[in-house]
Amino acid sequence: MTETPSLIVRYVARRAVPFIQLYALYVLGHGEDGPGGGFQGGVIFASSFVLMGLVYGWGRGREDCPERVADVIAPAGCLLYAGIGAVCLLLGGAFLQYEAFVGVDADHHAKHHAHHFGLIGIELGVMLTVTASMVTLFFEMARPDDEEVADGVAEEVDAEGEDADA
Repeated sequence: MTETPSLIVRYVARRAVPFIQLYALYVLGHGEDGPGGGFQGGVIFASSFVLMGLVYGWGRGREDCPERVADVIAPAGCLLYAGIGAVCLLLGGAFLQYEAFVGVDADHHAKHHAHHFGLIGIELGVMLTVTASMVTLFFEMARPDDEEVADGVAEEVDAEGEDADA
């Protein structure tokens, strides 16, 4: 997978990435009130890295989201999700019963806010995990084989040799 020769595509793609990522955060934030949430936001966020990989080539796209980063973010999202549930259990509630954050005697508004922030927390965990998983899937499936890389280098050397002889 090599860089696209089109200067226009590269220019537009580079400038679109922040807007794609901002929209993913919007989908995450409004997921409890409407369509969207962590999974949808994570897929949209991952699409910005996929776009860079498609436009600039596998190597440059992998530089934007290194494998080590994805390997840390995926389990961190799972731990965030499970951690919020575990804290609810430790505070005397059920798993993901966010009202346990403020206690049984809290008023309706406090329980509503606890539910809101607990839900945002687990949706963020889902988003982190989905983003890292989608990025990893794309770059692992698009990874050039060692033979393809070797063939590509051999073809470039042959092409340079032919030009020098001509």
